[in-house]
Amino acid sequence: MLVTVGLLAVYSASFALGSLQYGSPYYFVARQAMWAVVGSGLLVFMMRFDYHRLRAMSPLLMFGALVGLTAVLAPGIGVNHNGASRWIAMGPLPPVQPSEFAKLALIIYVSAWLSGKSRNLRSFAAGLVPFVVMVGLVAGLVMLEPDMGTTIIIVLTTITLFFVAGGALSHLFALTSIGGVTAGFLVLTGGYRMDRIFAFVSPEADPAGKGFHILQLLIALGSGGVTGLGIGASRQKFFYVPGAHTDGIFAIIGEEMGFIGAMAVILLFALLIYRGIRIMLNAQDNFGSLLALGITSWIAYQAVINIGGITRTMPLTGIPLPFLSYGGSALAATLAAVGILLNISRYSKARAPVKERRPVAKAARRRVREEGT
Repeated sequence: MLVTVGLLAVYSASFALGSLQYGSPYYFVARQAMWAVVGSGLLVFMMRFDYHRLRAMSPLLMFGALVGLTAVLAPGIGVNHNGASRWIAMGPLPPVQPSEFAKLALIIYVSAWLSGKSRNLRSFAAGLVPFVVMVGLVAGLVMLEPDMGTTIIIVLTTITLFFVAGGALSHLFALTSIGGVTAGFLVLTGGYRMDRIFAFVSPEADPAGKGFHILQLLIALGSGGVTGLGIGASRQKFFYVPGAHTDGIFAIIGEEMGFIGAMAVILLFALLIYRGIRIMLNAQDNFGSLLALGITSWIAYQAVINIGGITRTMPLTGIPLPFLSYGGSALAATLAAVGILLNISRYSKARAPVKERRPVAKAARRRVREEGT
């Protein structure tokens, strides 16, 4: 349902831009639909692929993620857009963003590592230090692109896994302190990041400059009222909201579908997150439980931060809204992650395989016959 809403919203928010820049109102939605098909194929494949095998494959997946994150920084391979090198050119094919798949690879690797470190996890040398090194390496490569939004998601998701796996509270405090100091330093040293803080605090002070983006987002949300202007009737998408089909898609949904439509999208995310937590609680083993938690946290954090930025409850970070924002790599990676969630659910405690249930059923019938005689 989220993907379907996303395709409708992407078409509505992008047809003017597509007509102006590429001569086709279907330019963006056609590519998003193509990636939705690719992502659906990955979902079905991962749903049928035993997630236990991912544990052994985690080092290879992590190595591939590091190679991809390094490749985007190489001249001639990485594609630079608006001052950021986040994509890899694939010839005539659309560019791929390795950081989106790196999120999933890191979640798999950290889940496998944490599930095998239950005894040494509270150790500083054997627990905290290796964790900081592996997460810091990926986060550092992502920041070189630069992409602070993705870095925030990576850090929040992995710290959540570390805490739930049994990490010491003192280590957790150290991680959050390091993350807070690092984030503050990056904000102070990055001009555009400081502008976003200024826009969050007082956009009205510079409505035509630093505050333009957030004010146009709020105008879009406010214009929708309770029931919305109608699907396709948004006015702010006509080059008022920057990135209307990407990071600002929720504002266009609010304008066209109103408060009711926006709340329906939020409830769909809430239902998905609830089901992800249920899968985590019913997983067969620690690896499956941590893997389900990591995927659910990734989607939850990203949705909260995107919607929070658009509604001005937190600063804008440029994070796309899962399943809805335009972006092929993000859509394919997220659908693949959902496929893993479905696979973990198939092996859950509440749904034991038939071959494991049959001996129990036979024993029960035998006891009934014996008691009857």
